[in-house]
Amino acid sequence: MLIDSHCHLDAPEFDTDRDRVVAAAGTAGLVQLVVPSVGAAMFEGTRRMRERYGCAVAYGLHPLYIAEHRDEHLALLADWLVREPAVAVGEIGLDFYVPGLDPVRQVDVFEAQLRLARDLDLPVIVHIRRSQDQVLKYLRKWRVRGGIAHAFNGSVQQAEAFMALGFKLGFGGAMTYSGSQRIRRLAAELPLDAIVLETDAPDIPPAWLAGPPPGRNAPDQLPRIAAELAGLRGVAVDAVLAATASSVQAVLGPLGRMHEAGHPA
Repeated sequence: MLIDSHCHLDAPEFDTDRDRVVAAAGTAGLVQLVVPSVGAAMFEGTRRMRERYGCAVAYGLHPLYIAEHRDEHLALLADWLVREPAVAVGEIGLDFYVPGLDPVRQVDVFEAQLRLARDLDLPVIVHIRRSQDQVLKYLRKWRVRGGIAHAFNGSVQQAEAFMALGFKLGFGGAMTYSGSQRIRRLAAELPLDAIVLETDAPDIPPAWLAGPPPGRNAPDQLPRIAAELAGLRGVAVDAVLAATASSVQAVLGPLGRMHEAGHPA
């Protein structure tokens, strides 16, 4: 099984050809996409990904858009998570890489969402750019039911800390660049059952789409990303597919299968 554990299929970059993108993913062998929302304005669009394509979805308030999040959005998020099928609270977390993002407000919104995930017994999909230790601090405080550390690029010690808290580690396009030696070493050496595959489409294009100009990433790139991981580890691709799909479902639960528009599973 091939599962993209992090794909923003609801992003406007796919508005003109989303049906084709989903069809191409199916042709490439993907059985499911996990689509995490990023803000209250996107919740309805994220829900449409589940209704139209059978995608697994999550709802959350992303730290990159912290200036747009309001306290009432937290109440709205709680309502959506109670009444809508969701596999996780996400994408949530902290980002201390992009300048100008209020760190205090980020922490407040992150903690509120962790509290909500704990109360609803849902896993979380966390954004951890330049913030691994801080995210770990609040995960230890709130003790949610595990989840996925998206686009992991920390140390072995940080990886072990996430794993101890019930998290899997997301690897995708960044791993495909020969210059990304630390990420490639982590992908090669961490336990295979700790890793899940992701595209973060339309973002983080793999090396073969780097451009210039960079191409739009899409879920049909995941088989080549899986092959890259298999090559780094010196194992068969089938072993990577089986282990990573099992890991996604170990933290998010049974995901079912997506379907093309107009063709329910």
